[in-house]
Amino acid sequence: QVQLVESGGGLVQAGGSLRLSCAASGRTFSSDFMGWFRQAPGKEREFVAAIHWTAGSPVYADSVKGRFTCSRDNAKKAVYLQLNSLKPEDTADYYCAALRSGSVYNKNNYEYWGQGTQVTVSS
Repeated sequence: QVQLVESGGGLVQAGGSLRLSCAASGRTFSSDFMGWFRQAPGKEREFVAAIHWTAGSPVYADSVKGRFTCSRDNAKKAVYLQLNSLKPEDTADYYCAALRSGSVYNKNNYEYWGQGTQVTVSS
């Protein structure tokens, strides 16, 4: 089993920044990809970003492209999401997850999930 724990969320004004961390522990990953998803009140969980453990090459949802940056540290077994130029519509619970198989864009393809960290952006 793999344990994922997110941290770094909080309350920030529009235009501000936050850095989210996802710390992994447990067995060595068999999956090649890690993803970030978010869920706002009244909406379903949506894809934010994903990254390959060895190749990097992050991909992003159009809504966050140019503002968010996903990275990883293989030695630390950690993935990060830098949130810049935050907007009120970015307010959500943010989750990291480990892919089981298939497309990184589909939340149903992920096997392991963290408990989430809350991001609130005030206008």
